[in-house]
Amino acid sequence: MVLESLMGMTEPRTLASSLFYKRTLRKAPCACLHVVLASASLLLYMVPARALAQQQIAGHETTPTVARQNEVTAIDILLEPDATMLLHCAENNARLLKVSPKGFSLDATHRPHITLVQRFVRTADLDKVYAAVGSVLAGTNVTGMKLEAFKYYYFPTTEFGLAGIVVRPTPELLNLQKDVIAAVKPFTVETGTSAAFFTPNDPIIDPYSIEYVSTFVPEASGEHFNPHVITGFAPRAYLQDLEAEPFTKFKFSPAGAAVYQLGQFGTAAKKLKEWDLKR
Repeated sequence: MVLESLMGMTEPRTLASSLFYKRTLRKAPCACLHVVLASASLLLYMVPARALAQQQIAGHETTPTVARQNEVTAIDILLEPDATMLLHCAENNARLLKVSPKGFSLDATHRPHITLVQRFVRTADLDKVYAAVGSVLAGTNVTGMKLEAFKYYYFPTTEFGLAGIVVRPTPELLNLQKDVIAAVKPFTVETGTSAAFFTPNDPIIDPYSIEYVSTFVPEASGEHFNPHVITGFAPRAYLQDLEAEPFTKFKFSPAGAAVYQLGQFGTAAKKLKEWDLKR
């Protein structure tokens, strides 16, 4: 694939991530660096990750202090929304697919979710990570949280944009994120390589995805946390109109929690662990 979108391509290739969307949602104190990274990440969407192999051989992939192979796993600890949010996501995704049929459907590899934290952890400690996160969840009434979706949002590219529904952060949600971050901290490492990600079809991860996971704490946590659920991809002009539409706020709750191994461009690609949060 070449830089088709930047050369006048009229339809996007399927996109599978909220990476640059998440960066754009960050607040002003860290916006400058990560908007630059987001723009670069957008460029990388249009280039196969293998094209980055030479760059990574000279950089991330050969850093001696970084664990090799599967010694490190890149994870996304997330909340899975209830049927109310899923219905709104499905309705919005259907709208987007009508105007952009080459966009992506919400499915097992594009599961609607709210990320709590992304981190690199030692693979040998994954069971300890699950136990630590499970203890936090057991002590928190996660399904009792009343969250509010309050607007549409999109991140513009040249002609297209990645769309989502933004969730208002609550003290309970922020405390849960803080507790989860603290629980997994003993098992985290500073960074990782492409081997930390789930990449069955394209083994080289773009360096901006690695940077995003490495800096999620503190750059996308605490006061910078902006929870959201990605719903699809469509032409920018359409999303501008969509964003301007009156948004009917609605309440929903988390229905579950899980740990996924991250894939190319920040996808929640492979489910590693899930919890039944019913009380």
